Amino acid sequence: MTSGKGGTSGTGGTETSGSGDIVRTLELLWDTGRRPSRGPKPTLTLDQIVEAAVRVADTEGLESVSMRRVAAELGTGTMSLYRYVPGKAELLDLMLDRVQRPSENPADLGDGSWRSALEALGRATLALYQRHPWLLQVNQSRPILGPSALDGMEKVLSRIKPMGLTDPELVSAVIMIDGYVVGAARTQLYQREAEHRTGLTDTEFWQVQAPMLEKIMASGRYPLLASLDEDTWGPGFDHFEFGLQRILDGLEVFVAGRGGTPAEGPAPDASAADGMTGGAGGASMET
Repeated sequence: MTSGKGGTSGTGGTETSGSGDIVRTLELLWDTGRRPSRGPKPTLTLDQIVEAAVRVADTEGLESVSMRRVAAELGTGTMSLYRYVPGKAELLDLMLDRVQRPSENPADLGDGSWRSALEALGRATLALYQRHPWLLQVNQSRPILGPSALDGMEKVLSRIKPMGLTDPELVSAVIMIDGYVVGAARTQLYQREAEHRTGLTDTEFWQVQAPMLEKIMASGRYPLLASLDEDTWGPGFDHFEFGLQRILDGLEVFVAGRGGTPAEGPAPDASAADGMTGGAGGASMET
């Protein structure tokens, strides 16, 4: 899950989820820790701190998130934050779970079929990375599982269970979609970073190369490339959607071979799933 200055550049560093106090992080995520009965009355809430940290990451990049910077965002002293969260590592895991909060819109679930659920998951996950590009900077190979992440996975699995696959295969289908989306999101982020750093738009970049490329194509050295339609490289073709649909086509063939529910068939318990969350490290669709 990434970012840099300005919220859209800088993919060099990598943070790792689960690198803090795992037990304490779980207590904070699931609200199971003991609350202090003495001392001054709290002036903040954990929610306010996490939301402030997400705002800083969105606008300034993940590398700008520190206990000091979040405290400044909230207009309080740095030490006051340590009453609520041990440090940045634990705060990061709270941020990750926060941005995966389930959507309340039933329309985000698709039409009830397993294919539409995975399709919606792919699109929503891409949108999540676009809203929070710093997510691409976080290594979530070992995520701390909070309520948002598990709610999202539960709802996705309830929709795709009729595929008739084994449990590991069902989870792998979700991982497959997430892996595809991560690659697409990273490519989009790199394109924005290139424009930001060079000052050239994508169109301007290719216009500079056009004269030389036209000579090379006219040389006869690359006949197949030279024969391609002029709009082959244009912005009109949705490469993300094409790839997503081909993955789903392949899953449909696989499911048919297993005797599972056809892609157009609604899931029996579709009404029970009231939202999915979109995101990295889990199966989700975020508001």
